Amino acid sequence: MTQSPFVVITSISAPTPAVRAFADRVGDHLIVVGDRKTPPEWSLPPAEYLGVEAQRQSGMLAPLLPWNHYCRKMLGYLRAIRRGAEIIYDTDDDNAPKADWDVPSFEGSWFTTASSPGWVNVYRWFTDAHIWPRGFPLRAISDPRTIPSSDHAVRTRARVGVWQALADGDPDVDAVYRLVHGRECHFDARDPLVLGDGTLCPFNSQATAFCRDCFPLLYFPASVTSRVTDILRGLVAQPILWAAGFRLGFTSATVVQDRNPHDLLRDFEAEIPLYLHAEVIVDAVVAAVRSGATMGDNLVSAYEALVRVNVVDAREPSRVEAWLDDLASCG
Repeated sequence: MTQSPFVVITSISAPTPAVRAFADRVGDHLIVVGDRKTPPEWSLPPAEYLGVEAQRQSGMLAPLLPWNHYCRKMLGYLRAIRRGAEIIYDTDDDNAPKADWDVPSFEGSWFTTASSPGWVNVYRWFTDAHIWPRGFPLRAISDPRTIPSSDHAVRTRARVGVWQALADGDPDVDAVYRLVHGRECHFDARDPLVLGDGTLCPFNSQATAFCRDCFPLLYFPASVTSRVTDILRGLVAQPILWAAGFRLGFTSATVVQDRNPHDLLRDFEAEIPLYLHAEVIVDAVVAAVRSGATMGDNLVSAYEALVRVNVVDAREPSRVEAWLDDLASCG
């Protein structure tokens, strides 16, 4: 790791073992974003904690965000950027770093998929188990053509804008997987896999690193559920990455998830837009993204397109504009 990342976590609990482990690793480069449910006495020096009052003074975006929603994590990103972050590492309070936790370089040579094969289930690069990431189209989960193999990936030099690491234990899968299978998974240690243009796989916010050039793509939509917002962010980001000459990459597990308690049927209900609309979302964003436009302009265009297909509400583009204004004010 050439630069120490800022690690951003949102939590409504007292400091968990995973949060303490990240504090031990990165010290004051850990920023924890609270919410109205977070214990008011939350403290874990030298980590920085953004409580309710601090968030209210965060800029133009803060008053536009709902409380008790994952999107408030964006205020932690803005704080990290104001403090000079070059890399932002996104994770949750139930993901503990492994002994070899690291963030790869954002430029290098990696196994890369061919361009334009459509959906690829990257989890299957790291395991033979029948498992898929949250947000992967249900119609494709048993399609053998979505399984990446060494025969269809060649080592290529690439600029990675976003690295998604996997999580051992209880990885990020959808409620369908948990209701039907419910098995833990420990992924194989393999070389990273980078996705070529037109190659899609959902990525989440549980062990995810963004380089500075791609900070605009950290935006979380606020008009969808917390089970949808990070996956929607990732589906929006990928066509914008392609247009800007960046790639999305996946690595083997660098964290272990001991998942917080969840009601799986409530998770299923909250995830329904992903089951029904993943392909619609991607088609709308691909049509909206323009080669040569800035990431910010493409981000606005993407959410305007998602308003038209009724994925987000009409207020979302104005929130995107506020996010971009706050980003610009960070210098």
